[in-house]
Amino acid sequence: MMLRVDWKNWRALALAAALGAGSLSVLLNTTPVSAQPAPPSAAARALPDFTDLVEQVGPSVVNIRTLERVRQGGPAANGMDEEMQEFFRRFFGVPLPNVPRQGPRPNRPQEDEPQQRGLGSGFVLTADGYVMTNAHVVDGADEVLVTLTDKREFKARIIGTDKRTDVAVVKIEATGLPAVKVGDVGRLKVGEWVMAIGSPFGLENSVTAGIVSAKQRDTGDYLPFIQTDVAINPGNSGGPLINLRGEVVGINSQIYSRSGGFMGISFAIPIDEAMRVSDQLRAQGRVTRGRIGVQIDQVTKDVAESIGLGLVRGALVRSVESGSPADKAGLEAGDIILRFDGKTIDKASDLPRLVGATRPGTRSTLSVFRRGATRQVAITIGELEPDKPARKAADREEKPKAASPAGQWLGLAVSELSEAQKKELKLKGGVRVDAATDAAARAGLREGDVILAIANTEVASVREFEAVVGRADKSKPVNVLFRRDEWAQYVLIRPSR
Repeated sequence: MMLRVDWKNWRALALAAALGAGSLSVLLNTTPVSAQPAPPSAAARALPDFTDLVEQVGPSVVNIRTLERVRQGGPAANGMDEEMQEFFRRFFGVPLPNVPRQGPRPNRPQEDEPQQRGLGSGFVLTADGYVMTNAHVVDGADEVLVTLTDKREFKARIIGTDKRTDVAVVKIEATGLPAVKVGDVGRLKVGEWVMAIGSPFGLENSVTAGIVSAKQRDTGDYLPFIQTDVAINPGNSGGPLINLRGEVVGINSQIYSRSGGFMGISFAIPIDEAMRVSDQLRAQGRVTRGRIGVQIDQVTKDVAESIGLGLVRGALVRSVESGSPADKAGLEAGDIILRFDGKTIDKASDLPRLVGATRPGTRSTLSVFRRGATRQVAITIGELEPDKPARKAADREEKPKAASPAGQWLGLAVSELSEAQKKELKLKGGVRVDAATDAAARAGLREGDVILAIANTEVASVREFEAVVGRADKSKPVNVLFRRDEWAQYVLIRPSR
């Protein structure tokens, strides 16, 4: 408010100022204005309370254990024998979670005895026992056990798995189960609070929280992942990502890690994509996807400018498969697909998602940029070849390859890693396990593992492996450092006496 002051009375004003603000207001015939509180800032907002969400959604989250049958016995719990467990107790101070200390084992045959191979999480889709999890949690398992929060345990039947989206549905014989509420991923915003419940490292019903870091992250052909900073670790796989309304918006599936542990970045499968897959798995046990038969690539800025496309968008056709729907429709290498059934292709990865979600046999329309002009191309969608079913552990071991003479007493047959395999696995050396029987199988090794060191000696080739094994004392246990998928661990192979 502006105040008009008669400067002829400056002496009175000076006197009033000396006496205080109240006298000044009387002389000026004004009323003091009380101070107004500042509006609360965004930083002063209260943090969310997740306790109600845990009570609401927690009973719908399950723990999943998978078992496999290993011939000639199997590994101890979590793939470690008594001495390896004792090693962790001494150097880390605590026993591994969910691994009870074992006493002396009776000398009895263990052929075909089921052994634990993995831990994961899941959540109840329907009250009559359908449970959703990750495909990699149950892939290749001989038995799947589902444990509810009330400690009831059920043997589950695998309804179907889809490796391309990493979604699986299993069924337990139970009724009246607390099913989750499915949320709308379209309403999910970057910066929004979310919560995860799962079994990291076997620690059941662990709750972690964070925010949505990004949406539409491209880490696969068919999935625009939700990126979060929620702490996710091995064992969280298959558990739900939950918003503050208590709705499931994703399935925790992957972490970005150089150490094997959480590093602040995790990825979840959007629940709308997962539900489309689960509906097909429940209806027919598999997922059908569309295909048109092209190899595509990103459109670069230089290419867009040189051909007069303008904006950097679309999917560049690198090649067309002979006899494919694209070939029959007249697509050519060098074409740029801008739209599919009216939906814009902003980046190349958008095309396989849209085509894959289209029912085979559907008549669709492509907007194609070719030599300076855009044209409409009609195409009939074909069917993508389905995933081949995973071979179970028992099936893999029915016809093991003969072990080399050096590894015979350990029950190991190994082969060289190709340069392509080393590059893919980011390894400089190691040997691949072609077969693991007898002592090696009892220790927990299996086909596909990569042995990095044996008897505290690194091995880069089969020749080095055989040399080390040949010098080892056949009457004593041999330690083996091996890698399985992204994880490396030690086991002790105890030769039979």
